[in-house]
Amino acid sequence: MASIIAYLTFDGTCREAMNFYKDAFGGELNIMTVGQSPAGAQMPKEAQNLVMHANLKNESLSLMASDNLGDQGLVSIGTAINLMVNCSSEAEIRSIFPKLAIGGRVNSELKVEFWGSLYGDVTDKFGLRWMLNFDIPKA
Repeated sequence: MASIIAYLTFDGTCREAMNFYKDAFGGELNIMTVGQSPAGAQMPKEAQNLVMHANLKNESLSLMASDNLGDQGLVSIGTAINLMVNCSSEAEIRSIFPKLAIGGRVNSELKVEFWGSLYGDVTDKFGLRWMLNFDIPKA
């Protein structure tokens, strides 16, 4: 079956962002710069340290990213897409949430919502909105 993986694009801050997400989620992070890629020789000197491709993986998350390499610049589509993290435990959501909030803005503090889940959302310091949810087991 097909799966969807978030692919994020940054304007020169991809390495910083992916290390930030590694701190929040854990996992293994692999980064290839433009200069390390086969296309590196054809790219301008100022692009050599930009990220061509990054991949963060843990047992349940796969997040890919790169720096914008196009001439048109990074175009924002506003709040049309958010990243939803369905956590597997209360400890996990309480660990990840404050890490994503560092330097960002908490939109909704973690709290038990009417649908019975522990939920909160944050816009991180890179402008991405993360919605975190933990389905509390029924007694």
